[in-house]
Amino acid sequence: MESTGPQSPAGLRTTPSWLLNQTASHAARLIGEGFAAHGLRGYHYRLLAALAEGGPASQADLGRRCGIDRSDVVAAINDLAGRGLVVRAPDPADRRRNVISLTDAGTGEADRMGETVERVQRDLLAPLSTDERDQLTRLLTRLLDHHTRH
Repeated sequence: MESTGPQSPAGLRTTPSWLLNQTASHAARLIGEGFAAHGLRGYHYRLLAALAEGGPASQADLGRRCGIDRSDVVAAINDLAGRGLVVRAPDPADRRRNVISLTDAGTGEADRMGETVERVQRDLLAPLSTDERDQLTRLLTRLLDHHTRH
C-alpha cells in the first residue's frame, strides 16, 4: 500500500473518514483542473448534464435536481447563457418562470465535460482494477444513500 502521507498521524491513516476526506480532496482538485480547462466549474457541468439528461427545465427545477442554491443557479445560468451554451425563455404556461434549454454548443460542451469527468475518474482510480472500481462505487453509493436518507 502506498503512503497516505508521512506527516499524518498513524491513527488517522487507517481511519475511513480521513481516507475518504483526503481522497475527496484529490478528486476535487482533479475535477476542478479538468473543468478549468473548459473555462467552467462544477456547477456549470451539473446544470449542463441535467439539461442533457432531462431536457429543458425551469431554473427552480434545475436547482432542485442539481442540489444547487437558487442564487447560485441564476449566476451559473447567466454564465452559461453568456457563453451561448443555454437559452433562457419565458415558460409559455407561466410567464413568470424561465425555461432553460441547451443550445447545440451546450450539448457539445456537456459531452466534452463528460469526457473530462471520465478521464478524471480513470486518473483518480488508476491503482484499482475494474472490479475494485466497481466495488468502490457500490460501497460509496451505499454509504451515501444511507446518510442522505437520515
